[in-house]
Amino acid sequence: MINYIRHHLSVKLFLTYILVVLVALIILVVMTQFTLPTVFNHRMMRMGGGLNSENAFSHLITGMQGSGQGQEVVSEFYNNFRDSFNEALTWAGLVAIGIALVISFLFSRGLIAPLRAMKTVSHRIAEGRYEERVSIRNVDEFSELAVSMNQMAEKLQRIEEMRRQLIGDIAHELRTPLTAIRGSMEGLIDGVLPVTQETFQQVEGEAVRLARLVDDLQELSRVEAGAFSMDVQPVDVISLVETSRKRFAQQYKKKKLLLTTALDPNLPPVFADADRIGQVLLNLLDNALRYTPTGGIVRVEADRRGEHVHIAVIDDGIGISADHLPHIFTRFYRVDKSRSRRAGGGSGVGLTIARHFVEAHGGEMWAESEGEGKGSRFVFTLPVANRNQRS
Repeated sequence: MINYIRHHLSVKLFLTYILVVLVALIILVVMTQFTLPTVFNHRMMRMGGGLNSENAFSHLITGMQGSGQGQEVVSEFYNNFRDSFNEALTWAGLVAIGIALVISFLFSRGLIAPLRAMKTVSHRIAEGRYEERVSIRNVDEFSELAVSMNQMAEKLQRIEEMRRQLIGDIAHELRTPLTAIRGSMEGLIDGVLPVTQETFQQVEGEAVRLARLVDDLQELSRVEAGAFSMDVQPVDVISLVETSRKRFAQQYKKKKLLLTTALDPNLPPVFADADRIGQVLLNLLDNALRYTPTGGIVRVEADRRGEHVHIAVIDDGIGISADHLPHIFTRFYRVDKSRSRRAGGGSGVGLTIARHFVEAHGGEMWAESEGEGKGSRFVFTLPVANRNQRS
């Protein structure tokens, strides 16, 4: 019961009101008991010509018996008693109201203090001080609100850190092709580099890489903002995989890699956008092509598990260490730090885009690896298309 009261602000407020009322009533009764005799005695002494209340009352009774004006005396006695009670009640009420105000102020101060603390912290967070946190002392609705505010501050802080890191990563990625283009142009101007078709092709290659990076960044911004459309309809997984395999057939053959498939012939169609999921497969096959050494094997598998189809791209390439696995889908993250973009390391946003596409379909995407040099396994899931689903 005590824990229930501590954890619910509404119960605390209700009990606070009840307590204030009870305190006011108790004070009213006590003060009336103390003040009523004194006030009544004072009025009776004035009425009895300076006698105390008992003698004054006896004097009044005697007067009533001897004078025949009993009705007037009783009325006067009643009026004095009523005035005495009202006066005592007034004093008791004033004291009760004063004490009730003090108690209400103390309780209100205790309830308002967390709100003021959260207000102060929220202003600081709005000014960009995301490291600010609200201290939590009790366990109630205010503490839950404080926990939510602290979680919001942590997320904002992480977003700010990611924003700064993103700006730095973009600057670094853009600097590499721009430096190469600038160096080539300066060499041509100074006559250090020969004015040949090969030189111009190198400059053009860097410009193409730069344009591709800008396109990837634009695509990433749209994907992370959810500002892309999808034409979702039942799609045949086997046809999708075979189309992707054919597109990479020559590149795999040129690098002397074996690209195979292991697909369940009874696979049901999935509910997906064929172009977006095709882009996911192409990205995974391109990664496998880049990070699998000559003579290696890349295999695409697909099977049904419950209401989802699992599609996996497996290679026996450089593998991924346990330290890198949690960050493999982070933008601009590369397992092999020595592979620059110019050397064929990609833009570093392909896996990020691929995961967003899969999650937009209601699926999941993850990476598995037993360690460096032991290959990698990239898996994503798609929901099975039901008969009542329409494009």
